[in-house]
Amino acid sequence: MEHFNAAHKLHNENWSDEKNMEVFGKCANPNWHGHNYELFVTIKGEPHPETGFVFNAKELGVLINKVIVDKVDHRNLNLDVDFMKGKFASAENLAISIWNELKPHIEEAGAQLHYIKLQETPRIYVEYYG
Repeated sequence: MEHFNAAHKLHNENWSDEKNMEVFGKCANPNWHGHNYELFVTIKGEPHPETGFVFNAKELGVLINKVIVDKVDHRNLNLDVDFMKGKFASAENLAISIWNELKPHIEEAGAQLHYIKLQETPRIYVEYYG
């Protein structure tokens, strides 16, 4: 599990401010809002015969931090994150984008990405299985 803090705004450009507030509530705040995200990454594959690891957990943590956390932590998801450019900054789209960023690196190491769980609040989270 990794942790990061990021700001975003949920806003559909095709809607009025009133409709955005009606649908997204305080998440449509024109001055943004933030979350303390928890990111869970689950991989699968065959354990290596010499280590017993599918993927070394320490190396996985380094990879997640380099590819994801360093790019999103204390950033604005709508404005600052290259892999979110042009995307609606929902937790669902963020989880899919994280999947797409991590998948090639994990496959390169001989494992498979199984799922991403992105927890936005204690009660709101997304699970994505590709």
